[in-house]
Amino acid sequence: MGERVGWGQGAIGAIGAIMLAVYVGAVQVDLLLGDVASRKQKRAVLRPLVADLRRHFEVAVAETGQHDLLRRTMLGVATVSGTAEQVARVCDQVERWAWSRPDVEVLQVRRMVRSIDD
Repeated sequence: MGERVGWGQGAIGAIGAIMLAVYVGAVQVDLLLGDVASRKQKRAVLRPLVADLRRHFEVAVAETGQHDLLRRTMLGVATVSGTAEQVARVCDQVERWAWSRPDVEVLQVRRMVRSIDD
C-alpha cells in the first residue's frame, strides 16, 4: 500500500517540500420566494434558481433550510479552489447574482472563506 499524506502535511517531492493550498468558500442565502402556495410551486421556483447557479458559476448548490415554509428557502452554495482570491471572487459573484434576481427577495447572505489549514 502507498503512503498516505495527511491534510496540512503537504507532499514531499525530490526537490523538497511542496505546499498544497486548498480553499473552500460557502455562501448561505436566505430567500423569500414570490407567490408560492404549494410545495410543487416551491420546487418549480427553486429548480431554475439552483440550475442557474450551477451553470453560471460551477458551484455545488443545495436547499439547506426553511424546508417547512413555502415562501422561504435557504440555499447553500460551495466552491473550492487553490487560491483564496478565486474562492472570494466566486462568492462575490454568487452574492451579486442573488441580489440581482427580480423573482426573489434576499433576506440575508452569509459567507465564509477558509483554508484547509484554518
